[in-house]
Amino acid sequence: MTERPKMNQRFGELKKQAHEYAVDQEWYIDSFEQKFAELIVRECVESLWTEECYTSDLALKEFLKNSKKINLHFGVEE
Repeated sequence: MTERPKMNQRFGELKKQAHEYAVDQEWYIDSFEQKFAELIVRECVESLWTEECYTSDLALKEFLKNSKKINLHFGVEE
């Protein structure tokens, strides 16, 4: 049996976080789906961060611009 790809493992972790958030909500499915999508978007934004962002104003500016653009596109509040 082959090992599951890393991406599937990370999705599993995000699903668990979304479940923990939604389990006490009145509308579980809606809450779960919204939280899961939000976590995926946040994960994508975090992937834009590089070590260069610590030392380069240009890299930091690009990160902030692109992360804001992604969050706005998907309606995720920062």
